[in-house]
Amino acid sequence: MSASTPPFLDLAPIRFARGELRLPGSKSVSIRALLLAALAQGETRLSGLLDSDDTRVMREALKACGVSLRPDGDALRVGGASRFPIREADIFVGNSGLSVRTLVAVLAFMDGRYRLSGVPRMHERPIGDLVDALRPLGAQIGYLQNEGFPPLLIEPSRARSVQPVRVRGDASSQFLTGILQSAPLLAREHDLVIEVEGELISRPYIDLSIALMARYGVEVQRSLTPAGAPRFTVAAGARYTAPGDFAVEGDASSASYFLALGALMGGPIHLRGMGRATLQGDVRFVEVLTAMGARVSQGEDWTEVTSPGLAAGFRPAAFDTDFNHIPDAAMTAAVLALFADGPCVLRNIGSWRVKETDRIAAMAAELSKLGATVEAGADFLRVGPPPALRPATIDTYDDHRMAMCFSLAACGTSVRINDPGCVAKTFPDYFAQLVTLTREPLTA
Repeated sequence: MSASTPPFLDLAPIRFARGELRLPGSKSVSIRALLLAALAQGETRLSGLLDSDDTRVMREALKACGVSLRPDGDALRVGGASRFPIREADIFVGNSGLSVRTLVAVLAFMDGRYRLSGVPRMHERPIGDLVDALRPLGAQIGYLQNEGFPPLLIEPSRARSVQPVRVRGDASSQFLTGILQSAPLLAREHDLVIEVEGELISRPYIDLSIALMARYGVEVQRSLTPAGAPRFTVAAGARYTAPGDFAVEGDASSASYFLALGALMGGPIHLRGMGRATLQGDVRFVEVLTAMGARVSQGEDWTEVTSPGLAAGFRPAAFDTDFNHIPDAAMTAAVLALFADGPCVLRNIGSWRVKETDRIAAMAAELSKLGATVEAGADFLRVGPPPALRPATIDTYDDHRMAMCFSLAACGTSVRINDPGCVAKTFPDYFAQLVTLTREPLTA
C-alpha cells in the first residue's frame, strides 16, 4: 500500500445501480499479448492494454531484456525478435503469477542469465511443477531460497531435449501456458509435444493462450494420449509473426463484479468490451447469473444484465456448481451466495489455495464476518446465507479480487474494505467506477 492510498474505504449500503461502463483491458490477454509480441518477428501495435501493477511487471521485465517498447498515443508498439537482446538481468515479478510462469518458460531458452524475484507472497507460490517440466528440455533453473519456489536463477540451457514434455495440469493452467508460449523456441528441428498429467484445470485459459498464439502465427494441434490425457503439439519450424495491430478485449474477470451488481440491484448495467466474441473463459460467468435468475443479453462486444432487484424481493437462486473453468469469477459467485435463497456450494476451486492468498481460507473468514455459515474444504466452499448481512470490516490479504468481490456485500450492509489500494494489481480505478454506477440520480 502506497503512502497516498487510504488504509480503508467505507462503503455505505448500495441502494441503486445502473449505467454503462467501458471495461479495462483484459489482464490475461494483455500479459500474454505483450510477451508474444516480444517474441514475434516484426512490430506489433497493441491497443487497449490494461495499465495495472501486473501488466507493468511484464512491461518492465521485457524492457530489462532489451525489448523495444514505444508509446504510440494510447497504444504501445512492441518490437519483437526470437531472441532477447539483453542476456543478463534482474527481473522483479511482483505478485504476478502469470508473468513469472510465462517468463520462466521463455527465459529458460534465451541463452542468458536471469534472476527473478517478487514480493514475499510470490516466494510462497509454488513453481516446482513448471521447473520440473522444463529441466528435461535442457533448462537450467535453480532455486535461490526454498526448493520449488521463487526466487529463481535461470542460466543458459543445455543442448538436450526429452520428448514428450510432461506437465501437471491440476496445479495451475499457467504452467502449461508458459510451456506452450515458449514452444517455438524449442521446436526448431522437431515437433514439440506436450502431455498433461492429471486433470487440466482452468481449461478456458489454455484455450485463450492457444487462440492468442494463433493470432501471432503459431498453431497448436490438440489430440489425446492413448490414456485420454490432453496432448498439444507445436510443429517444427513454428515462428511467431507480428500481427500488426492487436486490440486487447475488455477484462471478463473484472466484468463479473459489475454484472453481479446489476443482478443484485436490478440494473440495467451495460458493459462494453466483453460479449459473445470474447476469448476469455470468465465470459461464462453470465451462465451463472442466468441460472441464478438474472436476465442477461449480449452482443459481440457488449453485455447487459438486469433483474427485479433485491429491493423488489428478488433473491438469487442457490447453486451447487463446479467452478473449475472460471476460478477467478467464482469468487464473485461466493459473495453472491450471501444473498441467495438457500445454501450454495462452489466445487473444484482447489487452485484458489495458490493464488495471491489462500483464497479458500480468506473467503471463508470474510464471509463469516458478514454472518454467513461457511464450510471450507480442500477444493470446495459451502456458503449458507444469513437472514440479514451484518456490517463488517473486510480484510483483503493484499489480494485485489478479495477487495473487489467483497464490495458487493455493500448491496446488503455497510462494509469497510481494508487496503483498497490492492485493486491496483488489475483495476486501479475500480472503486471510482463502482461509485459512478451506484450514485443515486438527483430528483427534482
